[in-house]
Amino acid sequence: MKKMLKNYFMLAAALTLVMAMLCGCGNDNATGANDGAFTTVTEGKLIMATNAYFPPYEYYEGDAIVGIDAEVAQAIADKLGLELEIQDMEFGSIITAVQTGKVDMGLAGMTVTEERLQNVDFTTSYATGIQSVIVPEGSEITSVDDLAGHMIGVQLSTTGDIYATDDFGADYVEQYNKGADAVLALTQGKVDAVIIDNQPALSFVAANEGLVILDTEYAIEDYAACISKNNPELMEAVNTALEELIADGTIQGILDKYIKAE
Repeated sequence: MKKMLKNYFMLAAALTLVMAMLCGCGNDNATGANDGAFTTVTEGKLIMATNAYFPPYEYYEGDAIVGIDAEVAQAIADKLGLELEIQDMEFGSIITAVQTGKVDMGLAGMTVTEERLQNVDFTTSYATGIQSVIVPEGSEITSVDDLAGHMIGVQLSTTGDIYATDDFGADYVEQYNKGADAVLALTQGKVDAVIIDNQPALSFVAANEGLVILDTEYAIEDYAACISKNNPELMEAVNTALEELIADGTIQGILDKYIKAE
């Protein structure tokens, strides 16, 4: 009897050790939704970086960050079985935060460019953006061709900043941390025009009497989420979720909620 008990306890101990070893094989950061197929910064969470001063893509409603990108990210997180956490930061810090693993992805009305592709990977595009030009009513600037030689306000590190600097020279571009700051400078006469995405431009013009948007667009571009090149598994998971959400009409429904057809 003692021998049988001894053998029983030895077998139980061995089984316990095997189970512990199997459990220990998983990555501590792996999400349960995909059996450890991808990792996130914090287990069970999808952390999104944004700059929440870019309506209607992201903006504050009380203490909450809402908008197109917030809802797109929430839909992706739901697909992956993760809790969404949004971190607000300067636009120019988003790619660095993704690169260094402080966040899982960036969603901020961000355009896919060759320069950015050197540092991060981008998902399938979920929206098309237009770069527009805001000027005061009665301005001598009546088309994009008239911008040369005038001071142009832009949000730092955006494509508006990049394109304007390339096209008109750094001496004629004034950079601001927020698009709203650039628009404020325009109302104060510190700059002659502001180049910014069309949807925020519509919001800024509606909120500031005496401003108009030029009829001619400055550039057309695609928006996508950026993810670290060191996490291809997460990229694949997010891309799969995003493509499903595009296919079933969820993404279009979110866009239609915030962007009314003209």
